[in-house]
Amino acid sequence: MEHYTNWSIDNAHSEIAFKVKHMMISTVTGYFEEFQATAKTDGENFNNAIIEFSAKTASINTKNKDRDAHLKSDDFFNSEKFPEMKFVSKSFNGENLIGDLTIRDVTKEVTLTVDFNGIAVDPYGQTKAGFEINGELNRKDFNLTWSAVTEAGSIVVSDKVKIVIDVQLIKQS
Repeated sequence: MEHYTNWSIDNAHSEIAFKVKHMMISTVTGYFEEFQATAKTDGENFNNAIIEFSAKTASINTKNKDRDAHLKSDDFFNSEKFPEMKFVSKSFNGENLIGDLTIRDVTKEVTLTVDFNGIAVDPYGQTKAGFEINGELNRKDFNLTWSAVTEAGSIVVSDKVKIVIDVQLIKQS
């Protein structure tokens, strides 16, 4: 891709969220509020795009201060020691995005499902591309190993974490 097109994430129109079952009866949604992403494409074709993403683990927000503090602690992200989580793509065929995800000191290959919502030009003449990205991972694969069980024997935090990302990219001139 000698003459590639650069895209950067439009933070105001993007959301990085995850969902985790709590006590197996409800779902907690959390967001990372500080993140960045870039894509390099061949023109406006996103096949084989080179995609990089990072989020500041201390920017986690589950709308509960105590829970957020726990998530930033060494039981989970250890934001002090590992301030960023990162994703670097290996391949993208328009539907499946495969890449290396690094959380804490663990890097593992993950596959995310991508819905490409198309390209549009906004009222200010900026070209934007929209995507919905979904995936699932086991948090214990990344050393987010904290575990607890209620008196009734149900697990407090599920091992499975759903990733739900809505992204708008802006084409850089």
